[in-house]
Amino acid sequence: MKIRYFAWVRERIGQEAEEVEPPLDVATVADLAAWLAQRGEGYAHAFENPRVVRAAIDRTHARPDAPIAGAREIAFFPPMTGG
Repeated sequence: MKIRYFAWVRERIGQEAEEVEPPLDVATVADLAAWLAQRGEGYAHAFENPRVVRAAIDRTHARPDAPIAGAREIAFFPPMTGG
């Protein structure tokens, strides 16, 4: 699956996108964030407080407990405000 990173998440990881194949036990957005956090210092820094990182599965906002099976793209980004 393709993983995209935006704003400070991208800056901390050091890339805007990558293709990954997480292990079979990575079943939810939260599992994926935890798995990514183990991939190196930049990832660990980006996901050090997973409660402030938002996600979207195939361009639809997703909760941490959302299943990732069948997803083509998952994006991680900081909370946004608008006006």
